Amino acid sequence: MASYNAISTEKLLRLIGTPKGPVVIDVRDEEDFAAQPLLLPASFRRPYASVQQWGADYRGRWVVVVCQKGKKLSEGVAAWLRNAGAEAETLEGGFEAWQAAGLPLVPVAALPGENANGGTVWVTRARPKIDRIACPWLIRRFVDPAATFLFVAAPEVEAVADRFGAMPFDVENVFWSHRGEDCTFDAMVKEFGLTFPALQHLSLIVRAADTDRLGLVPEAAGLLAASLGLSRMFADDLEQLEAGMTLYDAFYRWARDATQEKHEWVSHVAKKAKSNE
Repeated sequence: MASYNAISTEKLLRLIGTPKGPVVIDVRDEEDFAAQPLLLPASFRRPYASVQQWGADYRGRWVVVVCQKGKKLSEGVAAWLRNAGAEAETLEGGFEAWQAAGLPLVPVAALPGENANGGTVWVTRARPKIDRIACPWLIRRFVDPAATFLFVAAPEVEAVADRFGAMPFDVENVFWSHRGEDCTFDAMVKEFGLTFPALQHLSLIVRAADTDRLGLVPEAAGLLAASLGLSRMFADDLEQLEAGMTLYDAFYRWARDATQEKHEWVSHVAKKAKSNE
């Protein structure tokens, strides 16, 4: 029987990728993790045995704890986190339930190394437009919420990556870049195993807008216009990224929940009363 402090896979699936979703912490033991080095989207690992030391980091935050089967390790860690002031739940059925449902899992091998603060570091060209905002959004919402992004002069991207331990993206001759007709966003969705249907839809829009093939999908022109507008509004690339996060949050929720919804003025006009004549 599931704990009353447990969350279902279905509910967590709806929350992942949204800005107000919970922190998801994987506490599987080393043996289970080594056997399946995969992570739930947007989750990261912490050692269950030292929760008394790191638990206070999550005071006041909503946390979902994942272990192999949703039993002793996640129950114990969630209990410690609640003692530390967090709102902590376990994932019902744990990692095994998520995997059995065929839900997306991120291969750890696809992730770049973490920095001293625990998050991945990425570097790309300054003055972003589409891919260079879409990709950071994807990473923060579905891969690594603690990721850091560096925007530098285009000729220096690879040198900065080398000197500062960052992963270059959306430049020529690097792994995370355009591939054939796909843009960098497409490459990341595929490499990270993010098989969410809404992301597949959003990928097409980003690809069309980023590669000047606006005829692929009607929404591409709107994304291009909004992206170019943001680039004119902000001189600071990081401020532009923060504004762009909201833009892509909106596109993702539309792709997930509202593609069939229509809006027209006529539906808001009050119907005239029938005449008695």
